[in-house]
Amino acid sequence: MAYFENVKNIQFEGANSTNPLAFKYYNPQEVINGKTMEELLRFSVTWWHTFTADGTDPFGVGTAIRPWNHLTGLDLAKARVEAAFELFEKLNVPFFAFHDVDIAPEGSTLAESNKNQDIIVNMIKEYMKTSKTKLLWNTANMFTNPRYTHGAATSPNADVFAYSAAKVKKGLEVAKELGAENYVFWGGREGYETLLNTDMKLEQDNLARFFHMAVDYAKEIGLNVPFLIEPKPKEPTKHQYDFDVATGLAFLQKYDLTDYFKFNLEANHATLAGHTFEHELRVARINGMLGSIDANQGDPLLGWDTDEFPTDLYSTTLAMYEILLNGGLGKGGTNFDAKVRRGSFDPEDLFHAHIAGMDAFAIGLKVANKLLEDRVFENFIDDRYSSYTKGIGLDIVEGRTNFRELEQYALGLTEIKNTSGRTEVLRATLNQYLLETLSSVAVR
Repeated sequence: MAYFENVKNIQFEGANSTNPLAFKYYNPQEVINGKTMEELLRFSVTWWHTFTADGTDPFGVGTAIRPWNHLTGLDLAKARVEAAFELFEKLNVPFFAFHDVDIAPEGSTLAESNKNQDIIVNMIKEYMKTSKTKLLWNTANMFTNPRYTHGAATSPNADVFAYSAAKVKKGLEVAKELGAENYVFWGGREGYETLLNTDMKLEQDNLARFFHMAVDYAKEIGLNVPFLIEPKPKEPTKHQYDFDVATGLAFLQKYDLTDYFKFNLEANHATLAGHTFEHELRVARINGMLGSIDANQGDPLLGWDTDEFPTDLYSTTLAMYEILLNGGLGKGGTNFDAKVRRGSFDPEDLFHAHIAGMDAFAIGLKVANKLLEDRVFENFIDDRYSSYTKGIGLDIVEGRTNFRELEQYALGLTEIKNTSGRTEVLRATLNQYLLETLSSVAVR
């Protein structure tokens, strides 16, 4: 059965195309610095927003029109597998990602849930035999069911901890069976609402114990993939323990987990933490902890996680700037943890949204690559910090001085001159590169 009969395979038609079902800037075979766009961007489709979300919000029921809406239970889950691989093929994406409950319905017991998951995993495995699309990562949903109301690995209830461990054990087995490139932990309810009833030390100690158990079991079954933590500051909990990269990194360092974990960073989560996406990417990058990204954006007029498809070219450019400086994403990818707007309810809108996001990141890739080739920011930064390449600055950097020597040096200073940071010039230059790249692509 075809679920998207009105959509043919999406082709690259160039910037002058007026076809809404064509790529304007994402050309998967275009080579940039020795790698194709497909290899550099490693796009991934999320199962939850694309195939299970129905447009429900706190003020209204679902609006999404889907060819599988009339089905329930395992029949619904199977139809979504069929639809998923049709969409993967038509978009020509190399990866997908899912939570366990996205692909298969939960049963009344853990055993029943596992049985349901096995049925769908076997079906996915069969489809993957003839598909180019691979599993970027999978994860366990430990936030939706009421049992997780107080957390999963940080729950005050040891039974919940045990149940959560069993879920992740199964997830790691599925990751190995489907050849996942990574495994993700998102601690949706690993946090607190009030400190009045919270033993923070025990909760964080238990979370670390949980992660070490996961590492041990992965080794036991021969699953050799990066583990990724996805930071988020709030929502659903008031304060989550994986608030941002800096907080997560401190946790990993404290509990000796940095050898096994990196970060899966989401743009909308960064802004909820009061950071830009590029800030979070840079903190991860300079610490060797950038693993993968979730590509989306928020709405600055709304204070929650809106998960919009990314179309902000400044954000995609600065994100790709950090990713290229990182040497790429390695085994990670650009995962569209994004959903169509509630008013975009037609099946074709799923394609329109992914095309927009893929084009936006393709533009970001091209602009960032040109900026790096010309060393636009690097040259300016090198000059700005040049005082640390000679004299007293070099002594500071190489650890050859101390407070007494610095005091003697400072006493001999008659004038200190700073140079302008040229923020406006740099922003204008970024605009120039963005516009020039778009113009050159359009001309071709």
